[in-house]
Amino acid sequence: MLTIRETAVITGANRGLGLEFARQMLIADYKVIATCRQLEEADELYALSDKGSLTVLPLELTDTQSIADFVKTLHGQPIDILINNAGVMGAPTQDVDNMEIELWMKLLRVNTIAPFELTTRLLPNLKMSERPRVIAMSSQMGALNANGEGFYAYRSSKAALNKVMQTLALQLAKDKVIVCPVLPGWVQTDMGGKDADLSVDESVSGMLRVLDNLSLEQSGQFLTWHGTQHTW
Repeated sequence: MLTIRETAVITGANRGLGLEFARQMLIADYKVIATCRQLEEADELYALSDKGSLTVLPLELTDTQSIADFVKTLHGQPIDILINNAGVMGAPTQDVDNMEIELWMKLLRVNTIAPFELTTRLLPNLKMSERPRVIAMSSQMGALNANGEGFYAYRSSKAALNKVMQTLALQLAKDKVIVCPVLPGWVQTDMGGKDADLSVDESVSGMLRVLDNLSLEQSGQFLTWHGTQHTW
């Protein structure tokens, strides 16, 4: 881990990967600003406060005003790392015969548009950092070379996220802001299920090593949790 104390923002930090990011980063002496939709559902997150510098703030990523209020709270504060972790899988009814269009729009709002909106609104804070890094949790289901049926909403939201992050990386290179979509692997979370390959601890440990070693030359690449480049 880095010896310089850095500040990280984590979305969706009350459970799963986000909660584990907060836990491991606090132990590693990062300053952690953790967000979630409902503070009353963040008991496990609040319990981490004895491990280091933790700030818990509300953030509803489908609400532009909530994002604006959150960003206003951080005015003038440097942000070294932004982890766009919050995301939704949606209902299993995402097929040709039973697609819920409203659900599709919700997934695009949470999984694709919100990471763009939050990242761009926090650019002044990121530019205050000596080595600003932005990652977003993606999925192999969003890779165009991965074949599979169904889950139209989820697949398209992650494919679009990949392209958004790649384009941001290109545009923000002049500001030395590193931006990457990251594949956390098939993880034992509520979304991944108990039969998944990786524990939450393994996945997050790997992604933190990736964050620690990220270079501007890697910006825009689709990286896996263990640091290799994934095909799009």
